[in-house]
Amino acid sequence: MSFPHLDASGRAHMVDVTGKQPTVRTATARGFVRCSPEVVTALRDGTAPKGDVLAVARIAGIQAAKSTPSLLPLAHVIGVHRASVELDIVDDGVHVEATVGTADRTGVEMEALTAVSVAALAVVDMIKGLDRSVVIEDVRIVAKSGGRSGEWVREGETR
Repeated sequence: MSFPHLDASGRAHMVDVTGKQPTVRTATARGFVRCSPEVVTALRDGTAPKGDVLAVARIAGIQAAKSTPSLLPLAHVIGVHRASVELDIVDDGVHVEATVGTADRTGVEMEALTAVSVAALAVVDMIKGLDRSVVIEDVRIVAKSGGRSGEWVREGETR
């Protein structure tokens, strides 16, 4: 099995996508920030000491999607044409979902994963003073479309 991110000598390199045609591509990722009931109450009431946690996390996630090639050395610089980050407070934490879209030569899975990860990190940063035991869990791609592989949805997930 060949791995496209390795050259003939086994060294990492950036895959050449110049011969590919741009296509519309999307990816959705999800994750979860598990925190205490006290933090959930503060999030719901808007009383977290550092301010609007969800607004900060949403903007951080969108910025992260656009900054992915700066963080991941083999990620391609692509046009991120849309990025949304949704956060939903539930009884044991915060669900985070990011959907990223482009019309380019390579997919946006890494951008969606980066958006979820950084949004979750922003939540942690904003609440760590209230709950040092906060945990980021289950960051994953749940769906993607476009490119050679077409539509894909992780089993057990909805788009």
